[in-house]
Amino acid sequence: MSAEGPPRGANSTPRGAAPRRTPQARGDHSRAAVVIYTDGACKGNPGPGGWGAVLQYNGRVREIFGGEAHTTNNRMELTAVIQALETLKRRCVVAVYTDSQYVKNGIQTWIHVWKRNGWKTADRKPVKNADLWQQLDLAVAQHDIEWHWVKGHAATPGNVRADELANLGVDSLSL
Repeated sequence: MSAEGPPRGANSTPRGAAPRRTPQARGDHSRAAVVIYTDGACKGNPGPGGWGAVLQYNGRVREIFGGEAHTTNNRMELTAVIQALETLKRRCVVAVYTDSQYVKNGIQTWIHVWKRNGWKTADRKPVKNADLWQQLDLAVAQHDIEWHWVKGHAATPGNVRADELANLGVDSLSL
């Protein structure tokens, strides 16, 4: 699949008009142009890790994955979402499914406080993985995203495949 987003003109706006945003009903991705499942994996924490993402658009599927020799599971969870969103070539309506409460809560709730506090936590400590949170913040601003949490290892097909890809990312390090 080419995760380029909707066909040209699909979300077009008349000249001079404000861009339309297509809000999505909570828990319903029927209007999402792109559905993304992401996951991270780590063999040891820290240790070698991998990330994977499944992007679905208009009946097509694209799978991406990668790995890092020394990382943490949380960094891989964040990297999976960043890489998936950065794959998109134009603004899209996106439904992101993650099994990471860290990612979902971080991007929906905690990040606003961190930014206001100069990337410090409520108790004035530096935010862990601030580099990736800042990358994710930029990637998220490019799209209209609805966030969904799914239970990991609970037979959700997209999540199962993202987990397999994340583990391929770890395995690719030893090739």
